[in-house]
Amino acid sequence: MSSRSGPRRRPGNDRRDAEPPRDRDRGPSRDRDRSGVGGDQIEGRRAVRELLRARSRRVRGVSVAQGLAASDLIDEIVELAEGLGVPVRWLPPERLDDMARTEAPQGVIARADALAPADLDALLQDPAAFLVALDGVTDPQNLGAILRTAELAGATGAIVPRHRAVHVTPAVAKAAAGAIEYIPIAVVGGVPQALERAARAGVWTVGLDADADSSLFDLQIADRPIVVVLGAEGRGLSRLTRARCDLVAGIPMSGRLDSLNVSVAAGLALFEVARRRMGSPE
Repeated sequence: MSSRSGPRRRPGNDRRDAEPPRDRDRGPSRDRDRSGVGGDQIEGRRAVRELLRARSRRVRGVSVAQGLAASDLIDEIVELAEGLGVPVRWLPPERLDDMARTEAPQGVIARADALAPADLDALLQDPAAFLVALDGVTDPQNLGAILRTAELAGATGAIVPRHRAVHVTPAVAKAAAGAIEYIPIAVVGGVPQALERAARAGVWTVGLDADADSSLFDLQIADRPIVVVLGAEGRGLSRLTRARCDLVAGIPMSGRLDSLNVSVAAGLALFEVARRRMGSPE
């Protein structure tokens, strides 16, 4: 993304962004129930710990690999699970790996009720709404990283389309490092329609696009409710999504490369919005 002149590629328009993830979790093809968010299998130490800490949904069980090196994080997971009455199973490492849907579950897997989809209208009615809408992000690592960043930036929710996008798979949950337990996720029929609903609710929408004339760093955000809209890896914002945004802005760049990974672009945009909403000096 850039505000420089000349043809530019969209955020994340990098051959590496377009490659399928290396782990066994292949994103959208693994999501059989497109009406929900997903998130019933959680892998990775931080993700499982936050699942237990949040206490926001039922955890059915935790499986831990036998013979792990001493770890305060594993000890905390076991203590939390036992304190909540969640069954803990100690399994041979190879059996736990067979259960895993990522390449590196870090010796722990939890099973839980799936995440409940958030109500979009309820998210938009929040006077302090600070949402991120993802127009067709398909890489689990990117979605997980964006959700983690959004939670840390203080976002109040995320919007993902029902089709042609990854939902919360085990790889997403692991990359999000627990953020899925705290940031509500609304699943919508399409991002353009969601932005129309945002407009009717009086919520400002800002799309990020490499071809924008405006700079992200020149936005007058104040404390208004806002949706930050990011496009898919490779193609960026769709034509209809871009048309529904109140403003489209780019990220100024000074280097010789011509694109940012979509999760990096999201980090810059979300923390810039957070900085301005906290009243930091211009």
